[in-house]
Amino acid sequence: MCTSVIQVDVIIPTHTKYLDLIGSIGERIAKELDNFTGDREALAYQLNLVLTEATVNAIKHGNDSNPQDTVRISIHLYDKELNIKVYDHGQGFDLANVPLPDFENPKESGMGIYLIRSLMDSVTYTKQEACNVLEIVKYLN
Repeated sequence: MCTSVIQVDVIIPTHTKYLDLIGSIGERIAKELDNFTGDREALAYQLNLVLTEATVNAIKHGNDSNPQDTVRISIHLYDKELNIKVYDHGQGFDLANVPLPDFENPKESGMGIYLIRSLMDSVTYTKQEACNVLEIVKYLN
């Protein structure tokens, strides 16, 4: 993979009050893409939603809302790819076993991973030695 054109690393405390900040970073990146020929407004909305959902999952599930812990969000923009990594320090989960939401009886939570998978091109989750990493990739045309 080539060198990133833009790299943004943000470390936030596990407080949901920072979600607007994280989402707005995704929006700004989408709106500033030089060679992107697609719908920038749609991509901006998608990145806001994906970054917000991934971060709230890391805060609530990954770190058990521990206010002393942090979540790291790393965004790398390459020529034809946007790569997002969200790091948490929790127990982790098996991405393959996340059930589809119940669309007949929707709940307030439980849609995050489904939305991320629906909007992005690749989603993986790995447990590493000191943390867990949710990696999200969006290919840019």
